[in-house]
Amino acid sequence: MANKLQQETSPYLQQHAENPVHWKPWSDEALQKAKDENKLIIVSIGYSACHWCHVMERESFENEAIAETMNKFYVPIKIDREERPDIDQIYMIAVQLMTNAGGWPLNCICLPDGRPIYGGTYFKPHDWQQVLLQIAQMWEETPAVAIDYAERLTKGIQQAERLPITPIPEQYSAADLEEIVKPWIAQFDEQDGGYTRAPKFPLPNNWLFFLRYATLSKNQNLLDHVHFTLEKMANGGIYDQVGGGFARYAVDGKWHVPHFEKMLYDNGQLIALYSEAYQQNPNPQYKRVVSETIAWAKREMQAENGGFFSALDADSEGVEGKFYTFSKTEIENILADDAPLFLAYYHVSAAGNWQEEHTNILHCSIDAKQLVAESGFSADEWENYLFEIKEKLRTYRDQRIHPGLDHKQLSTWNALLLKGLVDAYRVFQEEEYLQLALQVATFIKTHCYQDGVLLHQPADKNRQINGFLDDYAFTIEAFIALYECAFDESWLQLADKLAIRAIADFYDNADKTFYYTASDSAEKLIARKSEIMDNVIPASSSTMVRALYRLAEMLDNQDYQVIADQLFANVFPHIKQYGSAYSNWAIQLLEHVYGNNEIALTGKDALTWRKQLDAHYIPNKITMGGTKSNLPLLKDKEGIESKAYLCRNKTCSLPQHSVHALLQLLNDNWDSSPIN
Repeated sequence: MANKLQQETSPYLQQHAENPVHWKPWSDEALQKAKDENKLIIVSIGYSACHWCHVMERESFENEAIAETMNKFYVPIKIDREERPDIDQIYMIAVQLMTNAGGWPLNCICLPDGRPIYGGTYFKPHDWQQVLLQIAQMWEETPAVAIDYAERLTKGIQQAERLPITPIPEQYSAADLEEIVKPWIAQFDEQDGGYTRAPKFPLPNNWLFFLRYATLSKNQNLLDHVHFTLEKMANGGIYDQVGGGFARYAVDGKWHVPHFEKMLYDNGQLIALYSEAYQQNPNPQYKRVVSETIAWAKREMQAENGGFFSALDADSEGVEGKFYTFSKTEIENILADDAPLFLAYYHVSAAGNWQEEHTNILHCSIDAKQLVAESGFSADEWENYLFEIKEKLRTYRDQRIHPGLDHKQLSTWNALLLKGLVDAYRVFQEEEYLQLALQVATFIKTHCYQDGVLLHQPADKNRQINGFLDDYAFTIEAFIALYECAFDESWLQLADKLAIRAIADFYDNADKTFYYTASDSAEKLIARKSEIMDNVIPASSSTMVRALYRLAEMLDNQDYQVIADQLFANVFPHIKQYGSAYSNWAIQLLEHVYGNNEIALTGKDALTWRKQLDAHYIPNKITMGGTKSNLPLLKDKEGIESKAYLCRNKTCSLPQHSVHALLQLLNDNWDSSPIN
């Protein structure tokens, strides 16, 4: 008999609709029931592509005895973390404070008012049953103990990531950057790329910082490690060598065995990272990774409305990775005479290179180019050959039962993909990428923006979830990028409108911080949090601050700069403590230290010149252009004749009459001092 989740549209909640647990969605009704009956609440959080969420469901939530305990003593509430990241954020902090660890599935036992008293991630069935019985007994016999602990823990949640207001430094220096980078690079894995840890996450924002920092500081060793890491990831099993796209992380230290779920947010960021890395170092493999990943997203993740779905499950037919792995015999049968070279290139063996499962995860060595050269292929010939081979394998693989698709369409993640598509277009000049980007932008504008309010996802039959700070921050960032690419000022104007709304709804002038949830939210959770630390996705606060700095320069809006300056100053002392967790803030510090090159392109050739400019890697630039504009940097530079200007610190160069002349000016020490 289906529980209350049967009416939900979230695929994750739907997966639990037939459990014997009397799950309820997060709602006033569920919370009121707990208060009325003085029952503890189980807040259980996960997402559809989460492997261990599925395991705990099979082992515990489908177990009649455990379900009976949950139903008798608790009000069980099931939450999709991607649908309600605000709730997930609070209970994740609670579990981290209690256990020094976190992850999903996330299970928290709470007082009837929602304050947590116990939590963890995955529990074995016996352990979960014991926890449920012991805490139910405690609540019955010594409720004062639970209430006292809940009060102390809730204070800890409310104080987490709360920063004091700090004086704004007169300037930031290269020494500040060095102080952050020195302990950070000590964690590098010189043998396998990335950091010396397992599991290994791609962390695209980390490598974007290092790519830009190494270029601006002319640190070749650091630049080499960035490219070494990117090649290792692209060669590894974490990358789907047949169909394109990256898995969420590798469980080992060699990028070999992935946790097979594919997330839109990872791939949007990685498209941007590999595009920018190619611009700095035109490695054909980077171009292939971008092309294949965009093709995968378009083929498997795009909806009819132009937006993109959230994720693909790690499992198919109840087995993790079954869709993506191959036996040696399968490949021999598919590829016939082409099999020997392919088997050698991707380390396929009869016993299986994923020995625990006796199957093969396609991956190649970083020196695989040598095998290609020895086989008599030129670089272009190999790319064409590899494309044909992969198509054969993909056609075969598509006949298998596919992993489950999470069809949610989140504004944040679509914005991340939009930004990646824009960056890819600017580097590779593939018109398809721009058209795809425009489709995503139109989806957000049409389906996720109503009456001046950005939505977290399109409204459905159950509810409308207004956007959180990350929805605004990443959408603003993406719309700015779209303007810089196409010089259509309507996208910049919409970014400005969203920024005004975000400040009104999320910024607290007394605390000098952005909160993750809006101040006028009708639903009051046990804490209102700021999201400061960057993770696999940059923090909403760091992204908002970077967007405000960009808008401040482009629109000459000092109000935006004042807000951004203070927030950045509050965070700045913390960056050096753990660079990896403040990588987006560190990118902003780069721009403070090295400045931004504001490039104005005017006249009939503005877009052509922008394309010529993008053939060169300039990591710290803002690009504006067109034939007629009211933007401060452009309005006095109108005309049909094409001209280029280089501006810094409110000072512009004389008009340049070619991109070559502009680049020459840039190289003549303009990057370190403005022209008077």
